[in-house]
Amino acid sequence: MQRDAALTVLLTGLLLYGTIGEAYPSDPANQPADGGTVPHPPVLVYGLVVIAGLVLLGRRRWPMQTFVISLSAVLVFTGLGYVNGAIVVAAMVGLYTVTSTVRPRQAVLIAVVTAVLICGLTALRGPFGPLGGPVTVYPFLVAAVLGLGVAVANRRAYVAAVEERAERAERTREEEARRRVDAERLRIARELHDVVAHTISMINVQSRVAAQVIADPPPQGAQALASIKEYSAEALRELRGILGLLRQDDDEPTSPAPGLDQLDVLVASTNGAGLPTTVATVGEPRRLPPTTDLAAYRIVQESLTNSLRHAGPANAAVSIRYADDGLVVQVDDTGRGMPRANGTGAGHGIVGMRERVAAIGGRLDAGPRPGGGFRVTARLPVS
Repeated sequence: MQRDAALTVLLTGLLLYGTIGEAYPSDPANQPADGGTVPHPPVLVYGLVVIAGLVLLGRRRWPMQTFVISLSAVLVFTGLGYVNGAIVVAAMVGLYTVTSTVRPRQAVLIAVVTAVLICGLTALRGPFGPLGGPVTVYPFLVAAVLGLGVAVANRRAYVAAVEERAERAERTREEEARRRVDAERLRIARELHDVVAHTISMINVQSRVAAQVIADPPPQGAQALASIKEYSAEALRELRGILGLLRQDDDEPTSPAPGLDQLDVLVASTNGAGLPTTVATVGEPRRLPPTTDLAAYRIVQESLTNSLRHAGPANAAVSIRYADDGLVVQVDDTGRGMPRANGTGAGHGIVGMRERVAAIGGRLDAGPRPGGGFRVTARLPVS
C-alpha cells in the first residue's frame, strides 16, 4: 500500500509538471498553427490534474470507479480547451487497470468508448484544431493500453488455472493416500482374523475339549484349563473389537468401545483367575464422555492385570467416585507390590496408563500403598 501511494504521488507530480510545460511551451513548434497561443489554465483547473492522478490510489480495490473518476477529470479538462497531453496518461493508467480485470469483450468496448470520448473532445475543443496536436496519437495509445491489459488478464487467468490444477492434484493425492490407508487397515484386519483369531479360537476349543475329557484332573490342572478357556474367550472378544475398529470408517463407528458398564464382566474374570476383587461406587453414576469412559475401564483393566501378575496371593478393591469436577478411579491390592522395572518402579503398563490419562487432561498416581500392597489412582475430567 505504501508503495502504491508513493507511485501515485510521483505520477501526479509528473502529470502536473507535464501539464504546466504544455501550457507554457518554450518551443514555437508547440504553438497553434493559426498563430494563436496555447491557453494557460488557471490554478483551480490544475485541481483536475491532481484528481485524475491521486484517484488512481484506489485502482486495485475499485478499478472501474477509479477509472471513471480519472477519465471524467480528463474529459472536463479537455472540454475546457486546454492541452491534454499529460493528463491523458492518468486515464490510460486507469484504463489498463480495468482492461486487465474484465473479460476481453468488455475491455474492447471500454477502450473504444474511451478513445471516442477523448479524441472527440480533443478534436472539438483542443487548441490545435481537429487534426492537430495529439489527437491523432490517442487511438494508437488506447489500442496499446488495451493490448497490454488483455495480455495481463490472460496471464492471470493462466496462472489461476495452473494453481487450480495443482490444488486439484493435491486433493487427489490426499484422497489416494486415504484410500491406501483404508485398504491397509482392511488388509491388517484380514491378517489378524485369518491368523491370530484362528489360532486363539483353536486354543479356546481345545481347552474346552480338554476340560471335558480329562477324568478327575488335579485341582490346579482343572483351574489352569478353566483359566485358558476364559482368557482365550476374552482375547477373542478383544480381538473382534480391534477388528471392528480397523474395518469401520473413522466418521461412522459401528461398535461401542468398552466402558465402566462392562466393569462387572471384567471383575468376574479377575475373580475367576484367583484375585478376589470388590467394586465400590461413590456418588451418583452418570453418562461419561466416551474418551473418559474408555480410559477409566482400561485403567481398571490394566491395574487388575498387574495385580494378577505381580501381587501374588492378594485381594483387590476397585473404587469409582463420581465428583462434580471429574471422575476418580482407584485400584488397591494387598499383595507384595510391583517389581521395579529398570529401576524406575514403573513398567510399560503404568507408562501406558499415564500416557492414556494425560492424553485426556487427567492425572495418574501409582505406587505402594500404606500398610502394604499397591495403589493406582486416576483423576479424569468429565467435561
